[in-house]
Amino acid sequence: MEYRTKEEQVADYLRERIISGVYSRGSRLKQAEIAEQLHLSITPVREALKLLAAEGYVSGDSYRGSRVVPFDAAASGEILNLRLMLEAQLVRGAVEKVTSKDIAELHALADEFAKAFETGDRATARGVNYRFHRRLYDCANMPQTLHFVQILWARYPFDLINAVEGRGQEAVKEHDEILQALTTGDASAAMFAMRKHIESGWTVLKSV
Repeated sequence: MEYRTKEEQVADYLRERIISGVYSRGSRLKQAEIAEQLHLSITPVREALKLLAAEGYVSGDSYRGSRVVPFDAAASGEILNLRLMLEAQLVRGAVEKVTSKDIAELHALADEFAKAFETGDRATARGVNYRFHRRLYDCANMPQTLHFVQILWARYPFDLINAVEGRGQEAVKEHDEILQALTTGDASAAMFAMRKHIESGWTVLKSV
């Protein structure tokens, strides 16, 4: 988004790649390589990694380097309940403030997500899924709530969930249900659809 600083844009880029599994759990993130990829200086990358460390996505420091943290399987149930509560509030806020432009962009992301799964490009699909949810929650204009949700996302095994066979088709349908409720301005239906979406992923995780 245009209003974000370079550090925030880099942090968002890295969050997406961590959640999508491009950067695997435990992998090292090299500041120089990231800066070269993004055609930036080291400084915004270093500051972005500090943001991600504070949120729990990475560990380490500027001397030892940063590594993607493993998810805490024992805490997943607690995280699920917190996600359901906080993301419901973001969905309600999004319904109240969403514009036709927002809806068009969300439909485009949902279509991109579906096409990625159709072609078997799961890494891309996971990345688009992150952007879909982030774009939806941006509509709510509730930055503090979104901040806490992103902390929860850091500890949730999206990469395992989205790797399960058949999860993609279900997620596509669930995205459509969310968008339909959003388009009609039905906050209750949108919150229910999001709860179903999150719980469906949790059911898949338990079967892994």
